[in-house]
Amino acid sequence: MEKFEIIDQDPEFTKVVRYFRPTDYLTVAGFGLSGPAWLYLFEKYEPAQGRKFITPPKNLMGLTLTLGLTAGFLVSYNESTKRFWGVTENSREVEKDRYEVKRLLSEGKNPYGVEESALSPYLQDVASRHSTKSQLLMGFVPWFNFAKHPYHGVDLNKYYETRSGEESWGLGDLVSLDKIPGLPK
Repeated sequence: MEKFEIIDQDPEFTKVVRYFRPTDYLTVAGFGLSGPAWLYLFEKYEPAQGRKFITPPKNLMGLTLTLGLTAGFLVSYNESTKRFWGVTENSREVEKDRYEVKRLLSEGKNPYGVEESALSPYLQDVASRHSTKSQLLMGFVPWFNFAKHPYHGVDLNKYYETRSGEESWGLGDLVSLDKIPGLPK
């Protein structure tokens, strides 16, 4: 399925939104504005009250704006998730993720924030199993990953390789994986 590097098989909601590209924000705005625009055009050319055009009620304009923004957000969220999965081009996200994860590993922290989770390891596993690949049915049941868990389908050893340009980050030595708290054994 993946054509590009996999970043995360089950990305957390806030990370997906943080990694939105400007085109994702334009998608949300475009969908949001298209609802009221279509309502206005339909009312203009086929008035609901007979032959005379009247501006559609504000509550209907607000409703179509809300529905459009919601649809645009779900589409953008899905596009961003595809970049995490490596389905679409993701070089910008790979570099950003490598910096974030390597910075956390150099500080000796879990890159997925597991030590901040209030869930037991069992519930983290359950949350992971429920949210992994849930974006495939985003149009039917919007299901997001809000749980911090260590099960992301990525081998963290790849962050211990230094790629060109990463020397300038000045992160220092990374703490070995066996000393990072909260990783599955």
